[in-house]
Amino acid sequence: MTTYNELAGLRVNYVSSDPTLNTGNEGQVWYNSTSGTLKSLVQLKAWSASGNLNTPRYAFAGAGTQTAGLAFGGAGGGPYLTATEEYSGYIWANGGNMGNARYRLAGAGTQTAGLAFGGYNAGDKNQTEEYDGSAWTAGGNLTTARQALAGAGLQTAGLAFGGFTTTSVANTEEYDGTSWAPGGNLSTARASLGGAGIQTAALAFGGGPSLTAVTEEYDGSAWTAGGLMNTARNGLSGAGIQTAALAFGGGTPTATGATEQYDGTSWNTVPSMSTARSSLAGAGTAPAALGFGGSPPVSGTAATEEFNSTIFSPATGAWASGGNMGTARRDLAGAGTQTAGLGFGGYVTPATISGATEEYNGSTWSPGGTMANTRYVLAGCGTQTAGLAFGGYNGTASSNATEEYDGSTWGPGGNLGTARSDFAGAGTQTAGLGFGGYNGVAVQSVTEEYNGSTWSPGGNLSTARRSLGGAGVQTAALGFGGYTTTYTAVTEEYDGSAWTAGGSLNTARERLAGCGTQTAALAFGGTTGSDTGATEQYDGTAWSSAIPMTTVRRNLAGAGTLTAGLGFGGTPSPTGAATEEWTLGSSAAGTASTLTTS
Repeated sequence: MTTYNELAGLRVNYVSSDPTLNTGNEGQVWYNSTSGTLKSLVQLKAWSASGNLNTPRYAFAGAGTQTAGLAFGGAGGGPYLTATEEYSGYIWANGGNMGNARYRLAGAGTQTAGLAFGGYNAGDKNQTEEYDGSAWTAGGNLTTARQALAGAGLQTAGLAFGGFTTTSVANTEEYDGTSWAPGGNLSTARASLGGAGIQTAALAFGGGPSLTAVTEEYDGSAWTAGGLMNTARNGLSGAGIQTAALAFGGGTPTATGATEQYDGTSWNTVPSMSTARSSLAGAGTAPAALGFGGSPPVSGTAATEEFNSTIFSPATGAWASGGNMGTARRDLAGAGTQTAGLGFGGYVTPATISGATEEYNGSTWSPGGTMANTRYVLAGCGTQTAGLAFGGYNGTASSNATEEYDGSTWGPGGNLGTARSDFAGAGTQTAGLGFGGYNGVAVQSVTEEYNGSTWSPGGNLSTARRSLGGAGVQTAALGFGGYTTTYTAVTEEYDGSAWTAGGSLNTARERLAGCGTQTAALAFGGTTGSDTGATEQYDGTAWSSAIPMTTVRRNLAGAGTLTAGLGFGGTPSPTGAATEEWTLGSSAAGTASTLTTS
């Protein structure tokens, strides 16, 4: 029989703790002797849709990061644009207009320290403008006026290269925050190329008008050849640094969504953008990039996409489909375990707020007793035979009602001190916990503890928020994610009296679900502006990314543990009945002695 050593040329590592999750050990297989599990490491790479630009456009410039992007200039089916937009990680908001309308310009820098240079408007432009997060001011002019050039670096250390005058040019210029000075010329003159990196370690790739796949690397004085792209194209965009870059979109000459990653030596093809386009803009890093705008159509598109590259070990767990709920709904609450789950309340249609209860036996849902108070965005905790439902919104106002479930019927419990909705719960029927939320006026930090009959105040969350996830018990709870004035990744741990900071989620989001304990929790689903199935595991210190849910969704409910979780209901379409079961990787302890160590 062929062994792993013969097949891969490597032996299975025998270790007491998992290796650092990075691309350097992608594909590695190892045995964790502490947890008794056989694991491997893979990388998940994908584009996902996000909030549209306010102004559809093409041939414009971008800067910043995936969660703080900047778009400026361009064309949109009418006069050339001065419009600037700022991206917060899920939506675009208008910023200060540029002083000079133009398209086919280049950009560099950050959202609060942006740089715009070159372009075209009734002639090639040498103008430079600097953005401070609210307004543009004039900077030093380029030495060579040109259009269709590329940019890299920062506002005080920018780089301009390539472009078009009456022909494609190889000129490179360096900006010091005041003026431009000549740098080393590109080896291959070209226009409509992509750029990434910083002033002393930049990357130029692709371009035209004769489509090229040529890549060049800049060291602060000269350009040298890098690895060829797999797809020759122009009108593309890029993100990242010289040794870890992303190239996406462009024309071949047909618009493409082709995406490639550069590792400092060669380009590797990764999943394409959902929207094929050319003359787009980009921002961010190789593992967290932003692509926006472009053409077609001839008037430009507003489409925005986020690229994420996530490292995880598939042996840590996976989601599988379970039986659908009888009543499709969102904004419901959950309790119990994977094989004895409880779902109750929720939103069905604008005319139907539900009090329906369903019980899950590990494969199918069956009706339970109906709640006395119909409501949605409520919180819950407990078990299938001893559940607790509290708060929520009844269609008119936030509720303070509490109900207790005995496995067949609901009965009244003590009212919450603060009526609220959109909050999280943890604990049991006789030792419950409610925290965060919204009272119809403001986002809440309030925490309350339930003793089986009455609620009393607990320690407030450090970060007031709504639409967060919860897990754990009354004296060891976990609150994570949610919405403040924006999506948050903040995690807090409760000890029965006060909340303290825990490790932040990798994906900031709201309307997510969770299950487990304070030191072994699962967070899944939610929205970052677009629905996500992102799943993360918490070990009491830090969150690690895991295999996403099969059905991306927000406003769902959760139950169970880190080793056996349950996610059900939620949005989209517009309410969901889908159920998924999470199972952590099974133990390999019984076969440990057969593994060859290195």
